[in-house]
Amino acid sequence: MITRYTRPEFAKIWSDENKFQKWLDVEIAVCVAQAELGFIPQSAIASIKNKAKFNTSRVLEIESEVKHDVIAFLTNVAEYVGEDSRYIHLGMTSNDVLDTSLSILLREAGEILISDLKTLQNVVKNRAIEFKYTPCIGRTHGVHAEPITFGLKLALWYDEIGRNLARLKEVIDGISVIKISGAVGTFQHLDPRVEKKTGLLLGLKPVNATQVVPRDLHADFLCTIAVIGASIEKFATEIRSLQRTEILEAEEYFSKGQKGSSAMPHKRNPITCERVAGLARLLRSNAMAALENVALWHERDITHSSVERVILPDSTVLLDYMLTQFTSVVERLLIYPDNMLKNINKTRGLIFSQPILLALANKGMRREVAYKAVQESAMEVWQSEKSDFKEVISKNEIVRKLLSEQDINECFDMSRSLQHIDYLFERSGIK
Repeated sequence: MITRYTRPEFAKIWSDENKFQKWLDVEIAVCVAQAELGFIPQSAIASIKNKAKFNTSRVLEIESEVKHDVIAFLTNVAEYVGEDSRYIHLGMTSNDVLDTSLSILLREAGEILISDLKTLQNVVKNRAIEFKYTPCIGRTHGVHAEPITFGLKLALWYDEIGRNLARLKEVIDGISVIKISGAVGTFQHLDPRVEKKTGLLLGLKPVNATQVVPRDLHADFLCTIAVIGASIEKFATEIRSLQRTEILEAEEYFSKGQKGSSAMPHKRNPITCERVAGLARLLRSNAMAALENVALWHERDITHSSVERVILPDSTVLLDYMLTQFTSVVERLLIYPDNMLKNINKTRGLIFSQPILLALANKGMRREVAYKAVQESAMEVWQSEKSDFKEVISKNEIVRKLLSEQDINECFDMSRSLQHIDYLFERSGIK
């Protein structure tokens, strides 16, 4: 697990101490369920609850000898509980406690990620409102297309973050499962009611399983994390593109004393956006590893186990880092509306070619004929450094036969391009 950028909350979740505590929570909950159903004496529960504990160093010491983590843990717990320890882990297999506790750990990590996403979404919303009516050029294939607003760009991010929130909540619910059904999942040595009662105590729902919880659930969780990472990469890539010197419509905040290059003192680079874009690749590779974990031999092998010890903590920690870093980027993002207007005007009116085309079609001209006429004038502007599209199109004889000067002026009115911004914001849920 990466540690340098791990927040204390995540360091605690994935610590050995917390892992063993979750194991103990599961074991005690199963004992309580067993006692309520009359399978172990009620008198043992008070003893187990009062005495059951562990020492992380001692567990690891025992594990170094027995080479089995759950046995080492149970041995250490028994050292504290004494005689009543015989009721702990009764009829269970290792994965009953491992997979059930893993569900709790993933839920804990997922709840922090949900909070991160909500924070990012709120920051994006505020900045979208701030630049709701700030015009900028829309680009397709990297080429100027038609005007949009910078706020709309962010409103669409807000939408996407909302979808990711819904996905994350769904997979957290999906992974919040309990498996207390024995060595191959047949309940041979456990009453099925024990699993159900334990699930109620832990807030988990039973899942049909072999010896292990089906790994498609974990793959779904990590694939969702990878999708969220891909969204962050998309947003970061847009900022990186807009920060290019030739465009410079937006820029990462550059703090006093910050350095951009060891060789070139003038450099201001989008380093955080580049960092999170790169980390998204790790999330995708971890998701691929999770997909590889789905296929296990027969009722269970442990090829998935060593992989999960890396990819589950790392993916949640990485996404948390990406979300918090990118939230800061958006919050402090420098916006340059004047450069946006300069870029809109850079093509000298070519971005209004479609309104001219549609106006001609509405006046009765065949679309093919109208397209050719407008394109010829547009190509003339492309090939000249001084000509203006409005002037050129106004001189086009085919166009002037159908469009008056007022008709043409209306086609170059940018407010028409932005007339539905309020509707799009409302549809995105931004008020």
